[in-house]
Amino acid sequence: MREILPYIINGISVGGQYALIAIGYTLVYGILRLINFAHGDVFMVAGLVMVYATTALPMYIALPLVLAVTVLLGFLIERVAYKPLRNAPRMSVMISAIGVSYLIQNLAFYITGGVPQPVSTPIPWISNNVVVLGVSTKRVTLITPVLTILLVAVLVYLIKKTKIGMAMRAAAKDFEAAQLMGIKINSVISFTFVIGSFLAAVGAMLYFTNYPSVAITSGGMPGLKAFVAAVFGGIGSIPGAVVGAFIIGLCEELIKGIGYTTFSDAFTFALLIAVLCVKPTGLFGEKVTDKV
Repeated sequence: MREILPYIINGISVGGQYALIAIGYTLVYGILRLINFAHGDVFMVAGLVMVYATTALPMYIALPLVLAVTVLLGFLIERVAYKPLRNAPRMSVMISAIGVSYLIQNLAFYITGGVPQPVSTPIPWISNNVVVLGVSTKRVTLITPVLTILLVAVLVYLIKKTKIGMAMRAAAKDFEAAQLMGIKINSVISFTFVIGSFLAAVGAMLYFTNYPSVAITSGGMPGLKAFVAAVFGGIGSIPGAVVGAFIIGLCEELIKGIGYTTFSDAFTFALLIAVLCVKPTGLFGEKVTDKV
């Protein structure tokens, strides 16, 4: 148990980071029925902004700047790439999402020269090592799941108890009917992208605290695993995305703990296939009946 404990702790932490990214996928899909393939790259941009901002600015300015830039990027992506295609075929929107992903990666390549940027100024306090049950780990590993649960609780309250949350739920239930009832759909969708980008930025700051550098491809695998978590839990369901992310994070680290690190990524996708074969809508997904 002493040998497995570090992997359990890391798995819960990684799961929390995946959850923060997965919520962005599930929120956008819930309203637009769109998989935002650029979301992983938004996560990567947040990491790069963190590297540059923490190097040049005081931490109390740098961290809010990371959040602001990432939120602005998410807002601009929605307004420039998705809003003009609101009534276009779904395939066109998906192609646009893939194009935005490659555009962001190429811009990042131009800025960085393709060289991974070192995280030379780690975030203080959360980067310090602590001992838990005889196991040494960074404080961020313990903070991540707690912060994730707090942010999810705030998000659920916002969706359940506020006017904008009610508009989001109405748009997710019936997009066209919500428009006819006078809901400002464009504002609701933009707000959804803002929330998703904000959570991705928080996830990036936590995630890259444990990594020595940020590369232009750093958002690829975390973004893909977060998408898997969203589908695993039932895409469109916030609790499903969170539970799916924690399960995937734990399984991934436990696979490493028993000595099969090579197969940790493959296991994630094999687990998804197994679950979808049994429950195609995911763990918490609702069965949708098409009207004839």
